[in-house]
Amino acid sequence: MKTFKLQGKPREVSNKQATKVLRRNFDVPCILYGHGIEKNILFSVNAKELQQISHTPNSYIVELEIAGKSYLSVFHAAQYHPLTDEPLHVDFLSVTETKPVSINVPVVITGNSEGVREGGKLILTTRKLKICADLKNLPDTITVDITGLKMGKTIVAGDLKYDNIQILTPKTTIICAVKLTRAAIGAAAAATTK
Repeated sequence: MKTFKLQGKPREVSNKQATKVLRRNFDVPCILYGHGIEKNILFSVNAKELQQISHTPNSYIVELEIAGKSYLSVFHAAQYHPLTDEPLHVDFLSVTETKPVSINVPVVITGNSEGVREGGKLILTTRKLKICADLKNLPDTITVDITGLKMGKTIVAGDLKYDNIQILTPKTTIICAVKLTRAAIGAAAAATTK
């Protein structure tokens, strides 16, 4: 999985006044916790730099540089302003190479579906899957081959199997489906009346 470097500035105070000053200076208050972190680390990052990992469908291992120390982490959760959609607070979860990591990874569809060739419409309902794997085995994307997907059929998370990766998304979650379209119904009706 790709790594993204992010520079963090340590902060001591976490009251409302201090966080308002941070946001006014285009910084976002953040916290780092998880494996190997005894006491939660309070810091802030530049809002524009943060957008490179928060406003993308991609997932990254984030290498945080805070007060001369480096931490491996993942973007865990964020709170956004209800009107402006600006990030108010971000949580980063510390990870290590010795323990499996849980992360959401984008789904990439490959192949030409049999159902689509017959006139159906491909519907992608799940754009990200939650997976668990060691740091070295984390993929940038989860590839789903739809070549054998027929009209009216679906692919669910339980159908997917990958080496060294455990899928945490519920097994019944629909990834994609090929729906019957009006054009396909009309073509089928025309074929039966001949």
